[in-house]
Amino acid sequence: MPEKNAKLVQVFIDQFKERPTDQFFSPGRINLIGEHTDYNGGHVFPAAITIGTYGVARLRDDMLVKLYSLNFPDQGVITFDVNDETKLSHGSWGNFVKGVLQALRGYGNVFNQGFELVIEGNIPNASGLSSSASLELLIGVVAQKLYRLKVPRLQLVASGQRAENDFVGVNTGIMDQFAIGFGEKAHAIYLDTNTMIYDMVPVDLGDNVIVIMNTNKRRELADSKYNERVKETQEAVYELQQSLPIQSLGQLTSGTFEANAHLIKNDTILRRTRHAVTENERTQLAVESLRANDLVKFGELLNASHDSLKNDYEVTGIELDTLAETAQKIPGVLGARMTGAGFGGCAIALVNRQAVDDLKTKVGQIYEETIGYAPSFYVADIGPGAHWIGEVKK
Repeated sequence: MPEKNAKLVQVFIDQFKERPTDQFFSPGRINLIGEHTDYNGGHVFPAAITIGTYGVARLRDDMLVKLYSLNFPDQGVITFDVNDETKLSHGSWGNFVKGVLQALRGYGNVFNQGFELVIEGNIPNASGLSSSASLELLIGVVAQKLYRLKVPRLQLVASGQRAENDFVGVNTGIMDQFAIGFGEKAHAIYLDTNTMIYDMVPVDLGDNVIVIMNTNKRRELADSKYNERVKETQEAVYELQQSLPIQSLGQLTSGTFEANAHLIKNDTILRRTRHAVTENERTQLAVESLRANDLVKFGELLNASHDSLKNDYEVTGIELDTLAETAQKIPGVLGARMTGAGFGGCAIALVNRQAVDDLKTKVGQIYEETIGYAPSFYVADIGPGAHWIGEVKK
């Protein structure tokens, strides 16, 4: 048993006076390219990573759910009836659990007993590596195993998104949950969010690695301008529908957009639209570049993505710009950009393995001089999606 889960087992025994029966893992994710395109019906290119959320659990004989997180010990044991759909107080991570259970019930699943769960995540909170979707899919695989649910993986993915949208109240697209649900080792997911058709694309970076660069700036998605961007791009669709039979910006080519740009009167909305359309095309080109083993082109597309997110979508900020733009100038770095929703969180850099230490030193120094505190760095390995690890051995 992994050392982390051994610790979780002991905490579980301390809290609930019983041994858990099963152990689980749900990863975080990075998005290689294709940012803010998922809720616009475009393409995304995410991958599951080997940091995430661990859990140990067991069924109870009554209807109570009892939860404990090593990340939020101050919240203590959270307790509620398994079929209780009232929201917990603001900020309680138990609302993600309630949201997933509510979504699963909406698909016809029935829960006739409760469970106990202890979790610990090693995804930096509010980093943009999708700790919330990691938790949602962990709850999904826990419920699937404990209740022996015969549900397809896509239902678990959709239940995670529903929990976030309908229960927690953040209008995310489906990319995060999809990447965490369907992730595979050494593969990224080329997903058309409009049709849910996807390809698993092998990721062979040769002598290069992906370095995650964390701004260490706190970013709460629900309180950010994320929902504002969703509204702005929805407004663009409405205006373009005067002449075009589209349901989402992901259906547009750059040529069609430019030919009809006069329909959008507001310059800000126009720039938001330009990003959504060009980022969708960059994502398609990035997949082609990776399949052709053209990592130089892939890196150029990462740089162009960041530029668009900075100038047209305006979701970067000085912290992310400092990380990405400093990294782009370092020898051995093929490309760098923000990843995730933005407004803080993380950037990624595609960098030669021999240049990683140089990247950390130089980016770290300039970031600390500019921002006033240090960033954090992690080398990202691409791993499997949310899964049951196995039974807890006695």
